[in-house]
Amino acid sequence: MKHIILVSLLFLSFSQATSDSILIDGFKQCMSSQFRNYTKSFEIIYTSESPLFSSVLDSTLQNMRWLNSSMASTPLLIITPFHESEIQAALICSKKLGLQVRVRSGGHDYEGLSYLGQTPFIIIDLGNLRSVEINIEEETAWVQSGATLGELYYAIGKKSNIHAFPAGLCPTVGVGGHLSGGGFGTLLRKYGLAADNVLDAYLIDVDGRIFDRKGMGDDLFWAIRGGGGASFGIILSWKIRLVRVPSTVTVFTVSKTMEREATKLVHGWQYIADKLPEDLFIRVVIQNIKGGNSGNNSTIQASFNSLFLGGIEKLIPLMNESFPELGLLAENCIQMSWIQSTLYFAGFQQGQPLEVLLDKTQLYMSNFKAKSDFVREPIPHQVFEEVWEMFLDEKLVFMIMDPFGGKMNEIPESAVPFPHRKGNLYNVQYMVKWEVNDIRTSNKHIHWIRMLYEYMRPYVSKDPRAAYLNYRDLDLGTNSLGRTSYAEANEWGKKYFKGNFERLARVKSMTDPQNFFRNEQSIPPLVTTRKRKCK
Repeated sequence: MKHIILVSLLFLSFSQATSDSILIDGFKQCMSSQFRNYTKSFEIIYTSESPLFSSVLDSTLQNMRWLNSSMASTPLLIITPFHESEIQAALICSKKLGLQVRVRSGGHDYEGLSYLGQTPFIIIDLGNLRSVEINIEEETAWVQSGATLGELYYAIGKKSNIHAFPAGLCPTVGVGGHLSGGGFGTLLRKYGLAADNVLDAYLIDVDGRIFDRKGMGDDLFWAIRGGGGASFGIILSWKIRLVRVPSTVTVFTVSKTMEREATKLVHGWQYIADKLPEDLFIRVVIQNIKGGNSGNNSTIQASFNSLFLGGIEKLIPLMNESFPELGLLAENCIQMSWIQSTLYFAGFQQGQPLEVLLDKTQLYMSNFKAKSDFVREPIPHQVFEEVWEMFLDEKLVFMIMDPFGGKMNEIPESAVPFPHRKGNLYNVQYMVKWEVNDIRTSNKHIHWIRMLYEYMRPYVSKDPRAAYLNYRDLDLGTNSLGRTSYAEANEWGKKYFKGNFERLARVKSMTDPQNFFRNEQSIPPLVTTRKRKCK
């Protein structure tokens, strides 16, 4: 019997390898026939037999947990295009051969959906499409989706010391995924989301056609600014609005431990953070650190991490009036330019050159699981104390609280698909990290963060319990393999998009009715059934 099972497994393995080989050969032949001016000096197609396949696949790997994922099948091919015609050809050939497509700009999808798949798929890696063109006179920029936020910030900083772009803190995040998921950072209270400041875009649709804003129409242009671009096509580039900042800004980080009234300060922060002047952004980063009086020699530290669009002389009086409990002093503050502040918030050492923003090496690569919430009412003091007790059971755990208010209160929920606007005090990201990459260890830590998430249920947004798309969480629900039901997807879709989810599904049905662009949490087409008239 054992011999029969072994032979059967070998046969299945051989059959799968043969099938994959046929698909790969067919894809290459199709690609060569699709465009005549293919630049053969550049290798843009990598198969598992290619010497560089593994290094290309792992080049932007951020979360090692993906390697143990149940979806961790290897792509048949990786395409690294230099020109839009190569993307068009790859789409046409993928459709012809029945292959799924995963698009990767920076590779930061929290659940690895730009790397992983459960059916035969290819990766189109946009890393070679990374140009940034700054127009200071118009106060705009065109940036390709394969560029990183660090490359965008660097290009802005080289052109002007009074311009910026309101996007995230991590410089290795890809522009394509960040903007299409909403995108927020230290300037959100002043200027809103990254997606709120998108003026135009070029997109390749399911038929390989290229459209700009006018050509794609209002609905599709709305959908890709916060609804997840991977559901609707491949976004080549974005035209963004640059925003004004003073030549001098001020940053500070004040850290307090549980023994030094951290809980009282975090609790009090909730009442003022969203009501401060929009020039002042104070987020809170909570983690466990060594030290303290607990049995495992750890304690809780809350770091108040801030950007102020102005000088120290204005910041100190403002803080003394609005948040005197923090006890901010001038010596806690550092004045710098906005572009230097992007290095500060990314965790680089003071004095490092701006060129570190161009380094695509992951600063904090690890195994991790993250979840998110939105808070609409201040969380009771006692709840934080109980959460800190839970934190002490883990080694590497974080709770990051980003304040809203300001400009975010002025923009309607339906302006772009990201709906979390007025009424939200702050966003919370929970994250647990671990060092040993095996399934048993991963499951232990994932179970812990799920328990924390469940504990927080009574104290966060409800109906729906909202979540942020760029902190993707497959625990919220996934699409069925091989098909996507709107009714099923509504379970997780409402959490990311609230009332905007139905409009996203309608846009999907107009632009990709056969659901070619799909993944475990892609927007499904909204299929409407018409009643037949009686004759």
